[in-house]
Amino acid sequence: MYILENNNKLSSAVKRSFSDLKLTERKHLQEWIAAEPSALGEDLLIIQKEFDGFSETKERLDLLALDKQGRLVVIENKLDDSGKDVTWQAIKYASYCSSLSKQEILDIYSKYIADREKAIANILDFYDIEDIDEVELNVGDNTQRIFFVAANFRKEVTSSVLWLSKFGLEIKCFKVTPFTYNNSILIDFDQIIPIKDAEEYTIKMAAKTQEATQVSATVAGRFTARRKFWVAFIELNSEKNGPYASSSPSTDNWIGKSLGVSGLTVNVIINYSVCRVELYFNFGDKDTNKTKFDFLYSIKDEIQSAMPEFPLVWERLNDKVTCRVKTQKDISYLDEAVVPEVMNFLLSGSRKFLEVFSKYNKQIAKA
Repeated sequence: MYILENNNKLSSAVKRSFSDLKLTERKHLQEWIAAEPSALGEDLLIIQKEFDGFSETKERLDLLALDKQGRLVVIENKLDDSGKDVTWQAIKYASYCSSLSKQEILDIYSKYIADREKAIANILDFYDIEDIDEVELNVGDNTQRIFFVAANFRKEVTSSVLWLSKFGLEIKCFKVTPFTYNNSILIDFDQIIPIKDAEEYTIKMAAKTQEATQVSATVAGRFTARRKFWVAFIELNSEKNGPYASSSPSTDNWIGKSLGVSGLTVNVIINYSVCRVELYFNFGDKDTNKTKFDFLYSIKDEIQSAMPEFPLVWERLNDKVTCRVKTQKDISYLDEAVVPEVMNFLLSGSRKFLEVFSKYNKQIAKA
């Protein structure tokens, strides 16, 4: 690792070991990941540390998390060496977690932060869903994931991980390396399995040799309903020259359209009990998001007067990175009788959002 100095010269940082630096697995590595799970390359919600809630066993895993698809992620941390038995250990933990119900997961997270209401609110925010009944967690017999974090991986571990991936078990290995430079310690997280650039290909190849994960009839039906809705909504946009005519249907509960400023999208969202249109702020930096939001909020009366048919709710979300401005209706895409109303609301609302907010693009960019 090199540091670019002010004189346009590279200075080498010194590779170190955790033991030399007196850094420990639980006090340091585990706490770093718990506080900043995005160090592992994706959005994760840590729901417990040193989880030992397995019946008839005293074993405990290092970190337990949820990913954006509602899958449980077992995170096992080792310092200077992965050990040779870590794969089997993590597989046991994943098998134990496979039976956890949605309510049990909520209980685990509630215990972790000592506040059930906040736990539910955090989960709803993490999945951007309004109703906890619509949140699906740990569904399917083979959806649990395993992340290994270590300074060095033994051949026994990498070999078994690569072999298991062929059978649909998703395992990632992150090589974590400390460096020192002047009086600072630098920590590098490097995904080595699957290789980051080949990750999509690796997953597709695994899927080709493994039957698709069995999903409950309820979830499958809901995903099918979402895709059916988006297919029809995109067709409506094509007919009406709407903003989402070129979008692709998916099983997600939202699709987005850029406002014309990088970091701002107009999203249309369908949930169990509501549908909404929102302007979503995600410039990659919390302070930038708040600054852009505050500029628009300062002229919110002017903006609202330009779209009186869509009452706006301004959500700065001070404890979150992102912000949003939304309008919504308490109607569900799952109710066939009101699907046309949902579609018309999303189409007209998104058009108005794009029309009104895009007028301020230059001012937003400068804010």
